[in-house]
Amino acid sequence: MVSNFHLPPTGFGPGSQPLGEEGAALEYLPMPQDMRAYSPHLPEVEVDDRLMPALDLLGEIAHAATACGRDGVNRRFDLSGLDAANRALVAETMGAGEVAIKIHDIPAIAVQESVFAGVWGLKGAGVDAIEVGPVPAQALSRAFAPRRAMREVPRSAQVVNAPPLLIELQDKSAHFVPGAEAHVINLTLLPHTEADLEWLEAQLGQGSVDILSRGYGNCRITATALPHVWRVRFYNSMDVLILDTFEVTAMPEVALAAPEDLDDSGGRIGEVLEAIR
Repeated sequence: MVSNFHLPPTGFGPGSQPLGEEGAALEYLPMPQDMRAYSPHLPEVEVDDRLMPALDLLGEIAHAATACGRDGVNRRFDLSGLDAANRALVAETMGAGEVAIKIHDIPAIAVQESVFAGVWGLKGAGVDAIEVGPVPAQALSRAFAPRRAMREVPRSAQVVNAPPLLIELQDKSAHFVPGAEAHVINLTLLPHTEADLEWLEAQLGQGSVDILSRGYGNCRITATALPHVWRVRFYNSMDVLILDTFEVTAMPEVALAAPEDLDDSGGRIGEVLEAIR
């Protein structure tokens, strides 16, 4: 006879528990999907001498990306001199990548990263260009031009933890050193009220640069009117806020193309050129 010690325990494992009054099975949240990844795209064109300006330009962009990966210096290429066919070839080759930037100063500029990291298309009044670099230069130089000025607002009783955070951000902004490690305040881990956030937003104002980085979910980055202070918010693939921070830095790292990315982009553009020539 087998003792109870050897009998399998009951009440555990699949099928051991009732399914509920209606006998419905468990329903799970959908798993994140649609992770974006690089895939080569070859423009479907008949290459002839008329398209040599575009091909030559793409070659220069490839060399610029490789060089920028080494020295970090931005290069810019004006597209306004290209005719419609050459401009179309460049646009089709570049495609649209994960990062989009709006520069709201005058003139306003819409920036779209290409499928090649660190290669950016710029469009605006009198602006039609490609810039190669970690991030377009004007996204840095014009970021903190006030679109909504900082303003003093009275503190309500619900504003509890925001004042010391503002003092910390003002101090880090005033003593910012280029190249220093980013100073991050993680609001997700700190107790705060909605009134705290509203009061902080009014005190910090709004700058002239908005960035959306799409990948595994979204990252939305907004410049404040306080120099070097950014609001950085991460959302999962179901658009639920999962991380809310302030960063004191020249540009949040999530928006930058790394040197390795730029060097890789130079090689990939070169491969596309070889394939279509």
